[in-house]
Amino acid sequence: MPAYRLIVATAAGAAAALLVSACSSSAADTNSSAGKVVAVGAENEYADVISQIGGKYVTVSAIESNPNTDPHTFEASPSVAAVVSAAQLIVQNGIGYDTYMNKIESASPSSSRKVIDVQQLEHLPNSTPNPHLWYKPTTMPAVAKAVADDLSVLRPKDAAYFKANVTKFDNSLKPWLAAIAAFKAAYAGTPVAVTEPVGDYMLQAVGADIKTPFGLQADIMNGVDPSPQYVSLEDSLFAKHEVKVFVYNQQVTDSLTASFLATAKQYGIPVVGVYETMPVPGYNYQSWMLAEVNALRKAVADKVSTERLVP
Repeated sequence: MPAYRLIVATAAGAAAALLVSACSSSAADTNSSAGKVVAVGAENEYADVISQIGGKYVTVSAIESNPNTDPHTFEASPSVAAVVSAAQLIVQNGIGYDTYMNKIESASPSSSRKVIDVQQLEHLPNSTPNPHLWYKPTTMPAVAKAVADDLSVLRPKDAAYFKANVTKFDNSLKPWLAAIAAFKAAYAGTPVAVTEPVGDYMLQAVGADIKTPFGLQADIMNGVDPSPQYVSLEDSLFAKHEVKVFVYNQQVTDSLTASFLATAKQYGIPVVGVYETMPVPGYNYQSWMLAEVNALRKAVADKVSTERLVP
């Protein structure tokens, strides 16, 4: 597993985060003087890719990595601001998912800092309805290349090393892409229900038919109470066995999603848990994505639930 620091900081946890990160401005200066590029991934899946591409030449911090918190409501603490301000390379998601990063960057401008905004990298409009870009198979190869390009500017003499790591990274995605293709070949059109659009890009890639209205998904994602009609429709998908799998966001739950989970179980609908930040320890980005597709296949083929990923 690549090594990188995990910064899980809310206002209440700022002091603890400073202790565990050991990555204040002074720490970042020390790393910089040691020759390593100081980098930050707003979400730990992006930090993981930075670590894989940068290898021994980077020191990486992940801002969001706690699977028990809602990334949509994350509030940056002073310790997080210090870490981000000191970074020479940043990868963030965009599409309103981690706007705190933009605020910190604007408050501590740097002409030499490299910022990779994945929304901009993918040329996506602000109106893009689903911000969970890491589940899209085309996203991380583009991120990996962009990271290598920026690292090559910051450390020109090591450009070949970074380029070689991109090749290695792309090759390591092949089992995931093969699993996607195999599922699509065998089970295209499989009807599924979801709580919110966390795994929708993956479900679309495997050819699944998402029966949950996007309006309901968006309401749950944005913390809005869905209409009774939406709730009734979702329940009926389970009761009438109109779906074969329930894809459940393990990271953001409430009484409504818990009731959907209970209903799915009541009617024997297999459950697949998905996450917004990479489950750690035990996974890197590639193994996490492969595990999710394998869990989906197990649910469809064997009617076996995988509510939580365990490495």
